[in-house]
Amino acid sequence: MRPVSHPETATVRVAMWSGPRNLSTAMMRSFENRADCSVVDEPLYAAYLAATGLDHPGRDEVVASQPTDPAVVLAELVEGPLATPLQYQKHMTHHLLPGFVPGGPGGRGGPLGALRHAFLVRDPERVLTSYAKVRDEPTLEDLGLPQQVELFETHGGPVVDAADVLRDPRGTLGLLCAALGLAFDEAMLAWPAGPRGSDGVWAPHWYAGVEASTGFATDSPGAADPLPDRLRPLLERCRPYYDALAPYRLSPDTPPTP
Repeated sequence: MRPVSHPETATVRVAMWSGPRNLSTAMMRSFENRADCSVVDEPLYAAYLAATGLDHPGRDEVVASQPTDPAVVLAELVEGPLATPLQYQKHMTHHLLPGFVPGGPGGRGGPLGALRHAFLVRDPERVLTSYAKVRDEPTLEDLGLPQQVELFETHGGPVVDAADVLRDPRGTLGLLCAALGLAFDEAMLAWPAGPRGSDGVWAPHWYAGVEASTGFATDSPGAADPLPDRLRPLLERCRPYYDALAPYRLSPDTPPTP
């Protein structure tokens, strides 16, 4: 991981950048279960849909539920009032369109520089296998992998792999918290089942699995299903982006660098 220094501040805003089907909502649940943390669920989703015109499940409700001006959203994320010392922002990287931030997703000197960044990755074969169940023909743009690499190269920050989180939640989350300048909290390992008031209005379309969960399961049902042959070419396009970030992941099995 490229070294990132964290100044001492009274409040901390963590931007976790992920693609879809990456354990991102379970990770949000984990942080929200801390007494010192509030969460923001995909704050750029409405702006993304308004800018692209894409037809996603519950599109009209999503657009009506959030500001559609990315400048307004980013200002709130960086400067808005906080109810807790820690704020966890769950971001989908594909929501950060090039025109939303000066200089593109990795634009230096823009508002994103005020946040502490982290990156959640997952083997793209598992991502595509899962995503194909809800979207017949996913694209590279749907997965946001190029933006994720660009954000990492510009801002740095810890990388965690969903497989490591599922295999060793305590060890992986402990490393993640330490890299972000936070104390690990055992409350991050389990949470009550059910929906949350902090969930986006799209939750009925996407969150059934996590609403039934009470912690990090070993993996979701069907996660080992074979990838449809038609998605093999897309998998080969995705792999270089995953491979660019995977060597930086914080793994409990990897000895610390001297």
